[in-house]
This record gives sequence, structure tokens and C-alpha cells, in this order.
Amino acid sequence: MSGIGPLEPGEGTHAWDAPGAAGPPRIPWAYGPLARAYRRHRRAVLTAATLILLLASGSYLYATRERPSPPAPSAPPYPSQVTDISYLDAVATPPRDAGPRSFSFAVLVGVRSGPPVTVTRVSQPYAGLSVTSEPRPPFRTKAGTAQKVVITMHIRECKKAPESAGLPFLDVTLRNARAIQVHSFILGPRYAQSLSEALRAACDNDSR
Repeated sequence: MSGIGPLEPGEGTHAWDAPGAAGPPRIPWAYGPLARAYRRHRRAVLTAATLILLLASGSYLYATRERPSPPAPSAPPYPSQVTDISYLDAVATPPRDAGPRSFSFAVLVGVRSGPPVTVTRVSQPYAGLSVTSEPRPPFRTKAGTAQKVVITMHIRECKKAPESAGLPFLDVTLRNARAIQVHSFILGPRYAQSLSEALRAACDNDSR
């Protein structure tokens, strides 16, 4: 044989796509109940693997996600923001604070919220007067409560005391877990009238 050309099929060779050909040989085990069970098992395994992969991916994303930082705890309020002092009325001077030119009145000290507030000092702006209180500072008031405090004014020098107190106030030093503050409390017209009357009475008697 000479020359180069397509090889002729050997003896016993059959083409599967030739007309009338029977097709590829059938493998008996590939089409029976065992094959169907295998295919069902394979699909189940692939489905389970896919679910495992999805769960693993979700777990990774959850573990590596950026978590928001917890909110910072809010600071307690300043003591002057939650403390109220209101005038009650003129009262008898406590015996240990009594003097020839002393007079007393009661106030109510209340704390609305937050940590307890401690009053560490009570004073007033007039040079001719000094102040004491009962209870003595420091005294503490808890949130949601109020206590009665007796304030006693001592007239040291009538010339330096006001003849008519227009808007008298008390300077009160307050302390809580947040800060220490000096706050001026204006106690209203009833307190101004009581203070003016007490000053006139004490200093008029002194002049006479």
C-alpha cells in the first residue's frame, strides 16, 4: 500500500452514527435500580454540600461583619439641673442658732432625678449678714425626695444689710457624681417680703 490517505476502518469496526447502527453498547448496571439509586444519592450529596457551603459562607460573613460599638453610658445630670429649692415660711429660730438679731425661715430642698445631691455650703450675698442652716452642711438628698431645711440669718451689721431686699437669693454649693456647682436660687416674692420685714424689725430695734 502506498500514499497517504484516511485510514480504513479495521475489520469488525462499527460506526455508532451510521444508518441502522445500534448505538453505543448499553451497560446493564447503568440503567437499573442501582443506577437510579446512585443518581438519587448523588443529587442528595450535592444538595447537602451546597447547603453546607452556603451555611459556612453565612457564618463567615456573620463572624467578620463590622459590629456597631455599644453606646457610651450617659453621664448623670449636673446637680443644679435637678435640684429645686423653694421657700416655705418663717419659722422659729433653732435654739443653738438663736441670737439677738437672728431670724429663720424654712425651705424645701428636692432632687428630681439622677444620683444623690449633697449641699456642702449655704451663703447669701449681703455683707452685713451670715447664714447657718439646720441640718448643717453637708447634707444629702436622694432623687425623688425632698427635705425641709431651716435657714437662719444672723445680722452682723445693719448698715451693710439691705433696707429692702428686691430679689434676694441663696448661694448653694451642690455636689453629685457629675460635678460641684455653686448655684444661686431666687426664692420668690414671699421670701423677699419676709426677709425685708425681718431686717427692718431687727435693725429698727437695734437703732432704738
